[in-house]
Amino acid sequence: MSQPSDSPVQEQPVYGTDTRRTSPLPAALEVSGVSKAFTHRRKVTPVLNNVSLRVEPQEFVSIVGPSGCGKSTLFHIIGGLETPDAGTVSMNGRLLTGQRGEISYMPQQPALFPWRTILDNVLLAGELKGALGEGAREEARQWLDKVGLAGFERAYPHMLSGGMQQRAAFLRALLAPQELMLLDEPFSALDALTRSAMQRWLLELWEANRRSVLFITHNIEEALLLSSRIYVFSGRPGSILHTVDIPFPRPRREEITDSPEFLKLKRQLSDWMREEQEKGRK
Repeated sequence: MSQPSDSPVQEQPVYGTDTRRTSPLPAALEVSGVSKAFTHRRKVTPVLNNVSLRVEPQEFVSIVGPSGCGKSTLFHIIGGLETPDAGTVSMNGRLLTGQRGEISYMPQQPALFPWRTILDNVLLAGELKGALGEGAREEARQWLDKVGLAGFERAYPHMLSGGMQQRAAFLRALLAPQELMLLDEPFSALDALTRSAMQRWLLELWEANRRSVLFITHNIEEALLLSSRIYVFSGRPGSILHTVDIPFPRPRREEITDSPEFLKLKRQLSDWMREEQEKGRK
């Protein structure tokens, strides 16, 4: 059974050294005590319970948890699409609860506009924010070359494979003027081989650019490979059961997935996830 709303589960840092609060800069994202419930036909369904988490500047943080635990609702709250019943959202030291336009967002599907070319899709976030400076189109072309999409600038989304569409969607998020990127299971619809290739590609691209990222995934190996820290969510209403600081040095390579320490962490997270899924069935 999920934790009752008046008994929140506290964060429990495990593995590695917890250095989150030593940065001289304010957190890129700080979620403090966020709770949310939805009401339908007089039935109240608690979705989030006292969630607090941080993303430091230039840090890659992941959230894993069972389906329906409120991860996407948390993203909607951070992005200002939903208002929490309790708690706050701050970015770079500014209280921004309920405000839109402060984050760069990549959903599960590429969500590219079919009537716009790949180049125009990539430029869309900056265009909407009024932040397309001189040379923006040339810069976007250079980035398309870097991510393996050179020659597809004038192509339309239906002309690209699923993996290529995801690259274009990620590049649109990367070139957005907002510092914080929210990635909501961006590889879930891809086949296993394409997903593995996209993980390697994302890891290399992030290592080179170091944007502040909050990433939702059900794939534990993916979270361990990419992240500096992982928040493990309980079943609904979602609360943070564990905070796992990842000890592997950067730059990180795919070979780390075969190491005994990586496999030990993977087993531990898998056990936690399995326990929560079993609770949800009772």
